Amino acid sequence: MVQLTPNSSFSLTIRVKLPNQTGMLAQVLQAIGNAGGSLGHIDLLERTHTALTREITVNASSTEHAGTIVEALKAVPQITLLDVSDRTFDCHRGGKITVQSKLPLHSQDDLSMAYTPGVGRICTTIAQDKDQVYRYTIKSNTVAVVTDGSAVLGLGNIGPEAALPVMEGKALLFQEFGKINAFPVCLATQEVDEIVETVKRMAPVFGGVNLEDISAPRCFEVEERLRRELDIPVFHDDQHGTAIVVLAALINALKLVDKTFAEIAIVINGAGAAGVAIAKLLQKAGVRTIRLCDRNGIISRDRTDLNETKQSFAVEQSGTLADALKGADVFLGVSAPGVLTPEMVKTMAPDRIVFAMANPIPEIQPELIQGDVAVIATGRSDYPNQINNVLAFPGIFRGALNCRAAAITTTMHLQAAYAISALVGSDELHRDHIIPSVFDERVATAVASAVEQAARQEGISHC
Repeated sequence: MVQLTPNSSFSLTIRVKLPNQTGMLAQVLQAIGNAGGSLGHIDLLERTHTALTREITVNASSTEHAGTIVEALKAVPQITLLDVSDRTFDCHRGGKITVQSKLPLHSQDDLSMAYTPGVGRICTTIAQDKDQVYRYTIKSNTVAVVTDGSAVLGLGNIGPEAALPVMEGKALLFQEFGKINAFPVCLATQEVDEIVETVKRMAPVFGGVNLEDISAPRCFEVEERLRRELDIPVFHDDQHGTAIVVLAALINALKLVDKTFAEIAIVINGAGAAGVAIAKLLQKAGVRTIRLCDRNGIISRDRTDLNETKQSFAVEQSGTLADALKGADVFLGVSAPGVLTPEMVKTMAPDRIVFAMANPIPEIQPELIQGDVAVIATGRSDYPNQINNVLAFPGIFRGALNCRAAAITTTMHLQAAYAISALVGSDELHRDHIIPSVFDERVATAVASAVEQAARQEGISHC
């Protein structure tokens, strides 16, 4: 069984009352430590001559592990457990985003300009020239985050209501990292025609559409049709956001091992939306040898179970993931926990690179191969080299909205990846630092600038 490191996504806030005696806090902390919990903040809330009330933050590795920690505390003599709350559930309570007015309404004059009768003049202006909607409404800086709930994180087809917390989170990231207004749109349909038609009918409100967590292969058709039928940017982040950040990280990882795209062999495990998009973008970047694998092994020409998308990546070689990895320079995992073994890694070429990006449990735990690879990256924030889409999509849309690009193109994807990779200078580049932090304030600006420049070069900028 794969053991997870305690992390904040399973963190608890625990309030305990304990006697005001030497050594009592030590007993509490020892109980948490013995149960495998990782301590965070310890605050003193109240003190009397006889008792102390403390609030303790503890990271666990799972819901079950959190329960074990709580039971361990209950067993400590003279300790009263006052309250236990799940910090992740606490931060989601009531939702994570809100709509806030930009204008004060302090007088009748304010109201008459912001709403009726003054607003009628704005409506007339837009009716006479629809382009004015970008100047006088939220459209110029608003993105729809659209899902059908069919492929949410690693949870699968859990439906639109259960997908809403993720889409809220996406909207939060758009605002925090790109200063873009975004709103979650979770659709109660998984029919391609209905998704496309619904988004088209909503399009007058939005300056762009970010598709999210729609399962393959339907996501390819949804994106293709919306790109063709709308005059605003459409971007499927699970595909292109992932591909952009992977390319950016791989550019820098290859610098460390002195290899080029033209000479390496890459194995991609996972032939869904992300895996296919990564393969396509890497080909555009100059990679010649890619072996794409799914749960049935190598996508090979002798297989009869391939859809049209997979057929385009079929190779002569057949076999398992283990067969594909022999002599390969790079493993890119967008698949499932534990599918990669140390033995498989050791069959790869020297100076091997492993991106194990399944989340929250990667294809292989980094600790198992730390000494056997030149570079390892994951999708997790508690390991170095986190491959995180937030490095791409806020800047992508910021740039597209700034220049009113009619679409988001492959050239923009490439230029965004180059911009991200360039933020890690040669003096900073090492095996544990091949990609900027998501909190690096330069990222969104650099990506936006690259996207705007590409849009103008391609002639699809409207300003």
